[in-house]
Amino acid sequence: MESGGAYSARSRTAFVGALLVAGFAVVSCGGDGNAAASGKVTVVYEDSAIKPKDRHAVTVIRSSGVLEQVADWVNKSVALPHDMVVKVTDKVPPGVTDAVTQPDGRTIFVPPVFLTQIEGVLSDVVKTVKRPAVLPEAQFNADDLTALSTQFIFGHEMGHALQRQLLLANLGLEEVAADGFASFYTVNEVGPGPSLAAAILFDELAREEGKLTLEGFSSDHPVTQQRVFTFLCYLEGSDPKRYYGPLVGAGYLPKTRAPLCPQAWAMLDYGWWTQLQAHFTEAFKDQGDKTQANARDHLIAETKAFEKQIDDLRRGQ
Repeated sequence: MESGGAYSARSRTAFVGALLVAGFAVVSCGGDGNAAASGKVTVVYEDSAIKPKDRHAVTVIRSSGVLEQVADWVNKSVALPHDMVVKVTDKVPPGVTDAVTQPDGRTIFVPPVFLTQIEGVLSDVVKTVKRPAVLPEAQFNADDLTALSTQFIFGHEMGHALQRQLLLANLGLEEVAADGFASFYTVNEVGPGPSLAAAILFDELAREEGKLTLEGFSSDHPVTQQRVFTFLCYLEGSDPKRYYGPLVGAGYLPKTRAPLCPQAWAMLDYGWWTQLQAHFTEAFKDQGDKTQANARDHLIAETKAFEKQIDDLRRGQ
């Protein structure tokens, strides 16, 4: 997603650095347990701890309800062992400049200045970049893109929080799994908007990032531009008939990656439903179990379809 924003090098370096350490913390969940598993997610806007310069961005997020949408889905679907509070506030732990999840998964901080930085980047994008046809014209403005990309980023933090509260097993880096939850939740429950907005935001950041450093390559986060293609891959794979043309045909997702995406999405979808299945609320259990079973069937079907393609794909390399 081509871009040419004018975000300053100093500000951009700090902002990308913040995104690269988003959610970083050593997992350290308490051992007290909670058999009742009655924890709830609450979103709190600490108005007295929000600077005037950041109030517009906070108002955009608050009015959109994107944080509350994620919280409501978790409250409906997942029985948490502990309460979780999401704080939009300047009163954050030392060194925190971006959205971050505490090690026990019980608190997520969203600094208002972080929201303002997102809005600043996307304000440049809408002035300098041609709108991707896949994104509705009505959403191609700084406010809507800020809300949608923040919903995806918050999904990432919620992924961290769920992994830490529920002690979910990871077969890879936690940061990759958190990105996966953001795609899993938003594609299933919201639609394409958050994935597209996050791809636009991260693409802009990647283009301004410059030459990758040792820290960038060695981070527990994937390289920024790689994350862009993964967001788009999961979205395309969730419904190739709908998204192949707008994403692959238009050149946003490379044709070499696209054949892998339907199975990748099916694996992600089945994986998260399976990870969460043991923690479904009683009210959600029947629906969740059926959805998990359908996701399993979908993964099996996509794997069989991929087996038929693999020889041709290898020949074309």
